[in-house]
Formats: sequence, structure tokens, C-alpha cells
Amino acid sequence: MPRLTDARVRDLRAKKTTRNIRDTALAGFGVRVLPSGRKRFFLHSQHDGQRIWKIIGDPADMTVAEARERARGLLASMRSGQPDREALFETVAKEAFRRHGRQWKPSTLRKNQHYLDKHILPRFAGRRIADITPQDVQDWFAAMHATPVSADRSMPVLSVIMTVAEADGLRPEGSNPCKGIKRYRRQNRDRFLSDAEFGRLGVALSRATPSAVVSLIRVLALTGCRSSEIRTLRWADYRDGHLFLRDSKTGPRTVWLSEAARAVLNALPRTSSWVFPSERTDGPMPLNTLNSVWFRVRSEGGLKDVRLHDLRHSYASVAIASGETVLAVGRLLGHRNPETTLKYAHHAEADAERAATAMGAVLGGTRT
Repeated sequence: MPRLTDARVRDLRAKKTTRNIRDTALAGFGVRVLPSGRKRFFLHSQHDGQRIWKIIGDPADMTVAEARERARGLLASMRSGQPDREALFETVAKEAFRRHGRQWKPSTLRKNQHYLDKHILPRFAGRRIADITPQDVQDWFAAMHATPVSADRSMPVLSVIMTVAEADGLRPEGSNPCKGIKRYRRQNRDRFLSDAEFGRLGVALSRATPSAVVSLIRVLALTGCRSSEIRTLRWADYRDGHLFLRDSKTGPRTVWLSEAARAVLNALPRTSSWVFPSERTDGPMPLNTLNSVWFRVRSEGGLKDVRLHDLRHSYASVAIASGETVLAVGRLLGHRNPETTLKYAHHAEADAERAATAMGAVLGGTRT
């Protein structure tokens, strides 16, 4: 029987029963084909009179040469009596980032690496990943109660690592210790501007010294876009009266512009490929520049508790209150899941309920 190759593994077809196809280049190494069509590289050997069975990985994530080399390393570790480094938490974490990092945006990869280095590895490095229990994870999560945001954002990273461990046979299937652990409830920071506050914002922007940053803030308020989407906007992305975002948080999308938004963009000089260029480098406007101007504008308008991102929330709330459907507003904002948009509908409904209560008090003669 010939040695395993990528082409041969790719061409293997599922049958009614599980099949193990052995490699002739390394004894004990092979690929298992399940009736479902899924495939797994494995190592089946003996050491000190005990049979050893390990899943090496998924052919979709590694080549035959990579899997064979990993199997060879496992055999060497067993024969030398050295600890199985493949089963250590930090080794699996590195492999998880190698596989999933290609699917994450660069900013997401940096954030996830930060949570891994600062919050996860200090707790679990050096331990065999199969020995980590749900109670271990619960204790770790509880110990981060003073930093709930970091805890909530670290948990999915840990869960991804555990999922990879299961896929590689280092933990039993369905044993992810992150399952069932409830996230911290944080106070909702969403802020929605009222009509009067929108008016004060408009006055503050008109009084501000004209600049690219002021224009950028106007575009944010008029589109509901994320600040990163507008800061990194290129003139090539603005055509036919629309914005064609190449790489938003949820992937490429089209932003429909109102006449007011187009007027702001059309009035800008085209001195760079960037719509809002940095004054110091050949790149997009830095966030710190935007924030410094925004803090002055919101102070002028008496809106000191309003975040820049709240303009996006308010845009969505106004759209729904004006009669737009959740689906339409979701498309305007680039939401992948309609559930994300529903919170704005709930806000509009709450406003309507408060208005009805107030009018009832007036018309019923009960208002004091």
C-alpha cells in the first residue's frame, strides 16, 4: 500500500463503516475516514505494554507532512519518557491561533492574542489540556470579577482552544469546560440622543472650527457607520452616491447615503486617496485625533456622557422610530443578525410607551 499523500487523503471517500488507512512511511500513523465523511489523522502505537491512540488533527487544517511530523514527535516523546508537549495547554493554544488566526481580522487577532497572553496563559500554561475541568474554568472566570469585560472577551478565546483540543483528540468530544458558564451582566452603556440633543449637537458642530474631523463626525451621525469604517474610507469607495466598504466588521457592504451625507463628502478636498487622511502619515485619520475633537464638540453641546459610537445607536433608533423595518435598518448598519438590530426597536417602543403614558396623563387630567 502506498504512503499517504495529500491527494490520496483528499480522494478518500466515506463508506458505511469507519475505515483506517495506514501510512507506510511511519508505522502507527494513518488517517481515519468516518461514515459522515469527516477525516482525522491518527497515531496508533504501543508503549510500555499500553496501546496509545491519539487524534493528530484534521486534514482540512494540516497537510500529511505536517501531521506525520507531529506523529513522529509524539512517538519520540513517548519513547524518551519526556512529557507530551502536544497535550500542554500552551501548545494547543498556539495551534488554535494558527488555525483560526487566518479567519480573524488583524484587529481581532491582536485582541485575542492580548487576552490569551494577559488573562488565559498565566492561569493554564503548563497544564495538560485534558486535565482542565469546568470547575477550573469557573474559578478562573470568577477570579476576574473585577474586570468583567476582559473576562467576557477572554472566555470565547479559551473556548476556541478547547474546541481545537477536542478536534485533535486531546479531550473527549463534548467536554468543552467553557460550556454553561454565564457571562457577567454589565450595565447597558448604550446612549440614544433625543431630538433636542441632536439639535444641540448640530449647533455645536456648526460652531466648531471647520475641519476634516468635524466633517467626519457629521458623516458618522448621518450614516450610522462605525468610526473605523469612515476613518479608513478611500475616495475609491465613494461612487454612484454610495459607500462601498471593502472590509467592514461583518464583511464588504454597501452604505446608502442621504443627500445631506453626500453634501458633506462632496465638499471635501481630494488631496489624498483617503477621504479623511492623517496629517502626519500617508494613512487614515488616527482615532486619537478624532476623539480629541469629539470631546470638545460634545462638551460644547452639553453631551458629556455621549460616546462617539452612540451616534450609531441613535441613527438606528431614529430610523426605526421613523417607520423603517428592522430588516431595513439592519442593512443600513451592516448587521449580520437581525437580533442585533432588535434592541433599537425595543428602544423605540419604550419611547412610544412613555409618550403614550404622558399623553394619557395630560388628556385624562391627572398630570400635576
